[in-house]
Amino acid sequence: MKPSQAHIRTVEPGDVSAIARLWQALTDYHVDLDSRLPAATPGAAERYASRLIERREDPFTQAFVADVGGEAVGYILGAVIDLHPDLFAHVDAGFIADIFVDPAYRHQGIARDLVNTMTAWFAEQGIQRVEWQVATANTEGIRFWESIGGRAIVSRMRLELDR
Repeated sequence: MKPSQAHIRTVEPGDVSAIARLWQALTDYHVDLDSRLPAATPGAAERYASRLIERREDPFTQAFVADVGGEAVGYILGAVIDLHPDLFAHVDAGFIADIFVDPAYRHQGIARDLVNTMTAWFAEQGIQRVEWQVATANTEGIRFWESIGGRAIVSRMRLELDR
């Protein structure tokens, strides 16, 4: 793996079109992997990117982009969560909601840099556990997450009902 030449920085309002493009590519990638995964609705990428930018001041949410030569080529979105505090012992956890690197920039350490930046932010928030979801069909993604120490703890399943 070549060392990353990306500069990881906090998402900025000027990144909205790049985030929309990257999110659409992420969604398309997942649908191509498994058609049971949800496809984007018309205009969803722009709405997603706008919402991500709007959440910049939310102390429980953070987004970073990987910038190469002034172009955002990847991004990561994370949030501090507490799952059902009325039912389970309180544990603040970090959740990586999305991560995507443009295929032309993969295998350069950019995803690892994004994750390291996000986990450092989580640590600054006092978080000691980070979780995420990865599609079962995403073998490349699973290998990546395992390479950084991720271990599967739950398998999400689905039953289609014929009605």
